[in-house]
Amino acid sequence: MLFCESLLVLTLKACRDFLDLAETHSRRWQRALQYEREQRSHLEQTIEQLAKQHNSLERAWREAPAHTAKAASAPTPSTERSGRGPKEEASDEDEDTEFFDAMEDSPAFITVRASEAPQHRRSQSSLSAASGSQPNDWSQEDHGGPGPSEASGRDQGALRTRRSHITQKPNYSLNLWSIMKNCIGKELSKIPMPVNFNEPLSMLQRLTEDLEYHELLDRAARCDSSLEQMCLVAAFSVSSYSTTVHRTAKPFNPLLGETYELDRSEEYGYRSLCEQVSHHPPAAAHHVISQRGWTLWQEITIASKFRGKYLSIMPLGAIHLHFHSSGNHYVWRKVTSTVHNIIVGKLWIDQSGDIEIVNHKTKEVCQLKFSPYSYFSRDVPRKVTGVVAQGDGQAHYILSGTWDEKIESAKIVQSSRRGSSTEGKQKTVYQTLSPKLLWKKYPLPENAENMYFFSSLALTLNEAEEGVGATDSRLRPDQRLMEEGRWDEANSEKQRLEEKQRAVRRRREAEATDAYDEGKEFEGYQPLWFHQRRDSITGETNFVYKGGYWEAKERQDWSMCTEIF
Repeated sequence: MLFCESLLVLTLKACRDFLDLAETHSRRWQRALQYEREQRSHLEQTIEQLAKQHNSLERAWREAPAHTAKAASAPTPSTERSGRGPKEEASDEDEDTEFFDAMEDSPAFITVRASEAPQHRRSQSSLSAASGSQPNDWSQEDHGGPGPSEASGRDQGALRTRRSHITQKPNYSLNLWSIMKNCIGKELSKIPMPVNFNEPLSMLQRLTEDLEYHELLDRAARCDSSLEQMCLVAAFSVSSYSTTVHRTAKPFNPLLGETYELDRSEEYGYRSLCEQVSHHPPAAAHHVISQRGWTLWQEITIASKFRGKYLSIMPLGAIHLHFHSSGNHYVWRKVTSTVHNIIVGKLWIDQSGDIEIVNHKTKEVCQLKFSPYSYFSRDVPRKVTGVVAQGDGQAHYILSGTWDEKIESAKIVQSSRRGSSTEGKQKTVYQTLSPKLLWKKYPLPENAENMYFFSSLALTLNEAEEGVGATDSRLRPDQRLMEEGRWDEANSEKQRLEEKQRAVRRRREAEATDAYDEGKEFEGYQPLWFHQRRDSITGETNFVYKGGYWEAKERQDWSMCTEIF
């Protein structure tokens, strides 16, 4: 007994000693970490100040002969009217100097804003002439953006008044245990996921939301310069993510053969059609044609990976954009979306990765970087940076902003290489004119937090409309019931539709087996409005629009559609 007590005392003493030692080491590591943070911040500030001083000295050296001549002679009328000397101008330029993170071999490049000095205006003119641009046309739309009559979803002056609100989201509690209990012993493919995790829109409608800022493409179609057009195309590619910042709910998975049309030809000049062309893996094809000079098409397959605390969603497939008058053909792909706090905590979404937009006619390229969120970063959250360059690598524009708010472009007037003592690499320093607004997010509608954070366009997507195809997402009953706040009925209807789709798939698989046993060829499922073709640019085989939908709508002949609902 005495031995056990002694052993217990020694164990307790050893535990206290270990705890004291761990606390000591923890405080030491915290101090070291804080010191490293302070040193990093100090180093970044020092590099920034050195870059500013270098730019100021370089500018002063170029202007030195002119300053000497002015000092030896009487003041000229121009300097008397300005009321300030060259030093004051240099000081103002230093105050306007801005630095942006970017993406080259090193983690950042430096962008320095230039003043509107005469030599810079001359540089701008020469660069504009080299790229075939017209600066006056570009500046007219720098900050204007779309007018009230052009804004998507607002429909001011439109021929039809569209809805601006839907039934508020019910405050239903979600019992995870009851869901898990119902899943015991069932196949994974047969587990019904309740609509509590959804929003009352399908994935086809979410894909159509890429057109929220279609007026960027209307403006791009009017550009004479392909480089300026590239800037607007880049802004459009970023704008498609602006609606996702608060949208953590999952859209409905489309049924095989489900379609969605959005006809805005009378208001905004475009028609859009989506079709679910494959179920395993899930893939949707999308085609948009505009009377204002552009056509867009894409096939998107969603791949996802669950990594414990977060879910990575990777859209696979290329987006094509063709401008009718110039023949410019742009291709790009989407970045990875990440849903954080899947198990515990509040859900939030981040976008990260790189987008390369290529104009396959001129070989011009835009490199966009979506910076992932980092707790230790000093950058603004959701940051996007980019460079627009010619095919030979000469950069002409810097793009900067955030994917949930706005994108600006700044014209490059001069570039140079500068060494970095901290990383042993060279960074490119771009001297630019003042940035110009390309795109800014529309404010959300009033009470949006109780309407699934839908944008003005999203509120209209599931609005009932006459004459649409029999397979249109607006006619899907479980989705309609959820939108009306009848979630229990929506869950029952959702389970019915999913079981019906499984039965159709089993029948199709049985027919394929029978055909194989009899030595006959079996043609699998074929989409109604899209067919597979090999793309001459990417070399990929994907689904493209084969025509016929809008003609069928004019005739109101949907006899070729299968009954999927």
